[in-house]
Amino acid sequence: MRSSKPLARGKGFSLDVVTCVDDHRGWSPAEAGRHHRMVLVHRGAFRRMADGRPAAVDPTMAYLGTPGQEERFAHPAGGDVCTSLSLSPGLWRRLAGDDTPLARSTVYVDARLELAHRSLLASARAGDPDFALVESLLSLVSTTLDQLALTPTPATPSHTTGRTESVPSPATDRTENAPSPATGRGESAPSTPPGSAARPGAVPRHHAPAVRSRPAAPHPGRVTARSPRAVADAAREAIAADHPAAGGLLPLAELLSVSPYQLSRAFTRELGVSLTHYRNRVRVSRALDRLESGEPSLAALAADLGFADQAHLTRTVRRHLGHTPTALRRLLASPVL
Repeated sequence: MRSSKPLARGKGFSLDVVTCVDDHRGWSPAEAGRHHRMVLVHRGAFRRMADGRPAAVDPTMAYLGTPGQEERFAHPAGGDVCTSLSLSPGLWRRLAGDDTPLARSTVYVDARLELAHRSLLASARAGDPDFALVESLLSLVSTTLDQLALTPTPATPSHTTGRTESVPSPATDRTENAPSPATGRGESAPSTPPGSAARPGAVPRHHAPAVRSRPAAPHPGRVTARSPRAVADAAREAIAADHPAAGGLLPLAELLSVSPYQLSRAFTRELGVSLTHYRNRVRVSRALDRLESGEPSLAALAADLGFADQAHLTRTVRRHLGHTPTALRRLLASPVL
């Protein structure tokens, strides 16, 4: 069962919170999208099939839908809550530059994009749809398309040959230092502060190559096929569930019945970021939840999220978002960002 609650309406766009309480592993009947849509997950996870390609969607993976695109959905993990931003064809062309088909519909949600998402929701609550909300909308779309250009296209097995196509490297290195297979440790590389790449109203044109469709993968909780995507999806699921084995690369690889090298390479190949970076990004997201709720103690927050101390939390958050936790707490508490 799916329900939608409108948050804001403007010229050429609508913003809704969509709640789904379905619980089924099979694919739903096909439905055709009616708008250009950007869907970001608040809570939960589900699977989406579009143009013959399945994808696992969760708070770290958003998707873009286009008018007339055939979609199917599966909810093996239960319900979810998402933000859905719908854009008219005219507004999409003005923001995205042209009608060039996107090479893929999924977008890795890094911490910078998540902050843009939270800023959009804060602006919607502020009640200024003509200026504050539109500015936040422009930032979100710009950041999303920038991220889409940086995310590598995963390897795709050819239906005719069964061979795997090559994977283009990201234009910019956004990974943290790869963790050592012996220790599972690694340090973050500084990321671009929010807003430096997201210039409202100046969204770059994207001309990425087309991607061949690929067959459905097994559910991410059961890695029966050792494809990089299946391994990466299973790792994401374990990290999101805070599985005890997700506390280190070695136990996580053992849980998934793959070698540590295979897990590390497959994850970076599919998402364009290392496992170390991704795990820290998830922890930063959980920190944002607490900060947005007014968490008073950064020391307690650091301990709860598994950081060595408050300084470790501060360094990690600053690397991912360009702000300290204290500054983010003020930003997220403001009625208008």
